[in-house]
Parts: sequence; structure tokens; C-alpha cells
Amino acid sequence: MEDVLLEERRAEGVVVLRLHRPAVLNALNLTLRQALATSFARLDADPLTRVVVLAGNERAFCAGADLNEYVDASPTEILARRMDQLWAAVSGCRKPVIAAVRGHALGGGCELAMHADVIVAGESARFGQPEVLIGLMPGGGATQRLTRAVGKFRAMHLLMSGAPIAAAQALAMGLASEVVPDAEVEPRALALARQLAQGPQQALQFIKEAVIGGMNVPLEQGLQMERKSFQLLFATGDKTEGIRARLEKRPAKFA
Repeated sequence: MEDVLLEERRAEGVVVLRLHRPAVLNALNLTLRQALATSFARLDADPLTRVVVLAGNERAFCAGADLNEYVDASPTEILARRMDQLWAAVSGCRKPVIAAVRGHALGGGCELAMHADVIVAGESARFGQPEVLIGLMPGGGATQRLTRAVGKFRAMHLLMSGAPIAAAQALAMGLASEVVPDAEVEPRALALARQLAQGPQQALQFIKEAVIGGMNVPLEQGLQMERKSFQLLFATGDKTEGIRARLEKRPAKFA
């Protein structure tokens, strides 16, 4: 594991991936992007990993792309980096992913947070897509994911102005799942991760697939996906255990 990305294994199948380039506010260089892709692909295939928490540090979740790698780059060089494949390793993770966001989550950092399934933000968190301020536009999915999260008009304002927004505003427009005091961000993210890790894993995976897949297809096709996954869950032991536990008024013990 490169020291730009630290892995911390916790109990109950929870893994914390921590961006570790503090001198540059965890800016995404190619090495860090590759480390993220490698880690997510490996954790997705690891049966002992149930939930991934993605975190930065107190000052920044991720301040965006490392501009030192961009300033003299040509289109051919950018194309050769195949960053679509690096992003796809994160978005393709079948396990629940929780972003624990403190401080800056800008540009590629905001896009990275949007690759998660849940965003727990600290009161100091700042979200934004400032690429337009340096003559660029987002390249990691913000024109699509941000628009789906907050709607066309709010997304256009953020993308075209480049202005950052505070955590409370991000929560109000649907860009964060919840906002807590900074000191509680990681404890809250870990508590939620442990809760999900104890839940029915096949059901969680199907929920993630239905939500994300349904965003990209017509309503009827999304409903068909949901129905098929719902029906398949009746083949799982977790379904039987969950219903029996509810009927017997006891906590469920999922596999």
C-alpha cells in the first residue's frame, strides 16, 4: 500500500481508507488515484470486508486534483491516464461506502465523496466544483452525479460559479446525508458502518444496485430491477432470520 493511502481494519468487517497527503490537503495525484482504485477493487472482492469508510484528515477530505500534474499536461497525456477506469473501481464497489468528510471536499474531492453511498459531513466541511475557475470543467462525474443529487439549477450554479458551499447548505440541497460536529464525523461514520456491517449483506448489495442502476434507466426498467432483486432475496437465510426475529421480538443475527 502506498503511503498516500492508509488502510485501517476495524472489527466487524469495517475498513477505513484514509487519504494521506496532508501537505497538499490530500490532493489527488495519479499515485493516489491508482492506490484508491487498487484498494477498492481488492476490498470489493474480499469476503471479510463488509463496509468501507473513506476519510481524510481534520483539514481536508480531499482538496481536488493535484494541479502540478495538470498544468503542462496535454489531452493525449490525460487520455493515457485512463482515469475513467480509476474512478470506475470506486463507483463499482458493491459494498456500502461511507464518506467521512471534514474540511475541504472540492473538485475531484467532491466527486470522490459523491462516489460514496452515504456522506457524513462535519460542520466545517466545504463542498464545491471550482474547476471552471481555472478554465476547466469536472472530469470525474460531477456534471452527472451532482445534477442527480441536487437538481439542474443548483448544480448549474455550483458548476458554473465554482463557488463552495458549507456543510449545512450541502445537507439542505441533498449533497450530504447528515451533518455533525467535526469531532463526531469519524465516530458517527464508524458507528453507521458497524450497523451496516451487521446487516443482511445481500440485501444491502441489491439495494445499492437497484438505486444506482435505476438512476440510469427508465422508471419501468428500474422497477423491474427492484422486483427481481426483491424476489431473489427470498432465497436467503437472512430473510428468514430477519422475519423470525421480528415475529419473536428479538434482535436479528444475520450471516
